[in-house]
Amino acid sequence: MAMTRFVGRSAAVDRLMAAVDRAAAGDPSTVLLGADAGVGKTRLLAHVADLAAARGATVVTAGCVDLGEVGVPYLPFAEALTRLSSTTGTVDALVRTRPALLRLVPGGEPTAAATDDEAGRLQLFDGIAAALASSGRAGAPMVLVLEDLHWADPSSRDVLRYLVSRFRTEHVLVVASYRTDDLHRRHPLTGVVAELSRHPRVERLDLPPFSAEELRAFAAAVVGADVTEETLRTVAERSEGNAYFAQELLEAPDGSLPWSLGDVLRARIDRLDPAVVDLARLAAVSGRTVSEALLRAAWAHHPAHHPAHRAGLQPADGSDVDAVLREAVAGHVLVAEDRRMAFRHALLAEVVAADLLPGETSAAHRAYRDALVVDPTLGSAAVLAHHARHAHDAPTALRASLTAADDAARLLAPQEELRHLEVVLELWDAVPEGERPAVDPADLMMRAASAAARAGRDERAVPLARTAVDRAADPARRAVLRVQLARHLLSIEDEREAFETAGRALDELSPDASAPDRAWAHAVRARTALGTDEDDEARRRAEEAVGIARSAGLADVEADALATLAVLRVDDPDEAARLLGAARERAAQAGDLLTQLRCDYNLAATWFYAGHLPAADRELRTGLDHARRAGLTWHGFTVQMQLLQHLVRFTRGDLSPPEPPSAGAPPVAAASLAAVRLYSAVARGDDDVVDAARALEPAGRVDGQVALVAGGCHVDALAWRRRTEEAIARAEAVIEQMSRAWNDFFLGGIWIAALALGALADGAADDRVHGRATDDALRRGDALLARAVTSAQRGRP
Repeated sequence: MAMTRFVGRSAAVDRLMAAVDRAAAGDPSTVLLGADAGVGKTRLLAHVADLAAARGATVVTAGCVDLGEVGVPYLPFAEALTRLSSTTGTVDALVRTRPALLRLVPGGEPTAAATDDEAGRLQLFDGIAAALASSGRAGAPMVLVLEDLHWADPSSRDVLRYLVSRFRTEHVLVVASYRTDDLHRRHPLTGVVAELSRHPRVERLDLPPFSAEELRAFAAAVVGADVTEETLRTVAERSEGNAYFAQELLEAPDGSLPWSLGDVLRARIDRLDPAVVDLARLAAVSGRTVSEALLRAAWAHHPAHHPAHRAGLQPADGSDVDAVLREAVAGHVLVAEDRRMAFRHALLAEVVAADLLPGETSAAHRAYRDALVVDPTLGSAAVLAHHARHAHDAPTALRASLTAADDAARLLAPQEELRHLEVVLELWDAVPEGERPAVDPADLMMRAASAAARAGRDERAVPLARTAVDRAADPARRAVLRVQLARHLLSIEDEREAFETAGRALDELSPDASAPDRAWAHAVRARTALGTDEDDEARRRAEEAVGIARSAGLADVEADALATLAVLRVDDPDEAARLLGAARERAAQAGDLLTQLRCDYNLAATWFYAGHLPAADRELRTGLDHARRAGLTWHGFTVQMQLLQHLVRFTRGDLSPPEPPSAGAPPVAAASLAAVRLYSAVARGDDDVVDAARALEPAGRVDGQVALVAGGCHVDALAWRRRTEEAIARAEAVIEQMSRAWNDFFLGGIWIAALALGALADGAADDRVHGRATDDALRRGDALLARAVTSAQRGRP
């Protein structure tokens, strides 16, 4: 069947071609194309791709695949890079400066991924962005079309976020389509679409069903002649303007018009030879598309392929896979797409799969499993794990999921790695001991905790790490795992438990422990001691860690411990800066980007609290530039530097409001940046500042930084409005909250106490004018002053 002539959609075509023209002029953007299934997204994008290519654009189309809860990391971008690599030389050239791209380029053989290789992941993201940018030029933009974004894996969604925030003047257009009828409230893409839609370089394009005139033109194009008004009315009523449904209705062979799309599609399938029906059912279990080689191999293992099989599925005798595939294509069920077989439409695959009985579905998954076990080159470990689980083969699913986790780690895809490891843990007890991999489950759990932390899910990392410690049978191994648990506890600011956990780890550590294990145990204990005001312990452990690290050449541990020692020298900013500089240099030598960022932030904070604002500003500019070039825009230390930069500007008298955070800001970072905007808002006397500060109280209950900044600005705004008692009560509440969350001597307490003292002084002056006693105000003021003095003496940044 020839493709129907493209008709209608003039408004959508105009908007998309306008975006192509803007990209050609160096104004990049992303268009999110949403519509219900069957409305015509793919046909529209194919038409626009042809128009863009005719104008000189480089057009690459890639799609996402439905693999259930776990996808193949970066699948559409790996496909796009593969196509660019075969047509241009830009990808090969970029690999030399961004070796992380080797993970996605065909034939690439990267070194094994480090378990905390955030820098490598961001280098990969930057490499993808650079590959797209270098493929476009003035007048001839790069147009990347991503189809079926509702099936995108988590890492691909992260890359899309990165591209949106990264592009500024590149000649690139990204168009991503998704099914709106699939996006329920908890669908992972729902929040991404809402988030990206707020970005100034993102355009939402909702594709509606055909209008009456578009449907008339479409019907004439399908039939090859004008259709009767009665037929047109019936098609319009039943299809409701859905292009795919309308075409199926118009092509119904007997002139009858079934009521539902499901009836139409079933009728198309039922007209085929039984062998073709069997093949379609097998293909449908794999989703809309399946590798032709895998489909052929699975067909050989499927019961329907064997003449002896007579119950249910039965192909025509003598049929072979070539003949069956040709008949499926001729019957407009399957189409060939670049070494893959695809259903004419995803809806057709869904209808066929939905009609299978549970036993038939399991048999089809077993056929895929058997084919992949015999020839692993036919698909990834993630695909094998998917089919083995649905075939109820727990041992194969467990082993394949563990391999898939290794693959995800190699690709720097922590979210997918975590999900595969969670599957392994779910299946572990269901698999006989003799069929399990030779891996300690405690190590698996700690690995899952590490993946969760790298995926930004610290709340998931902590319980996984706790369980790992509990399940460790060997005391020496348990001590090492406790050190890792302490680090995860620090990430959720549970400093007291982190301190105690690190102490138990040192008590349990074997005298024969390796140098890295001993060094990290001391370094982590030192960091936890900082948060619990155990300065002597922090200094002793940090110095011990530095000594071990230098003897063993462990630059990463040395950098971490030196950064801790620098914080302890807050009373001597020059010495603290010297130590932080040395720590940053060692971190750079070790390739430890996160410790570098920690040093960048602490250097700036040291100079800020010492009153050296130009030096603080200089370090902040250096650190933020370093973070952005590495792609770590929303890492915790980067966000802290952004907050401190706003505070430096405010302290230097710049009351202009900072730019609002971009659409890619995580909720916690967005709340922090909203809080810091309150400084200048209070100073300007904005009318809504009290309400804005109050609105951030829920976020402050889970983030101490938001609680401190928004709380302090709230106190300041209330004091300016002479709402004295409210201001003092709010100040006392903030101090109490922060003392519980951090420690009694947090430096921000000086600011909160000073604001409260000012409000008390204003209130006491008013009391004296009206002859009221001021004893209570003096008592409360003495307590606040004493706290501020102690914080100045014992606090640290």
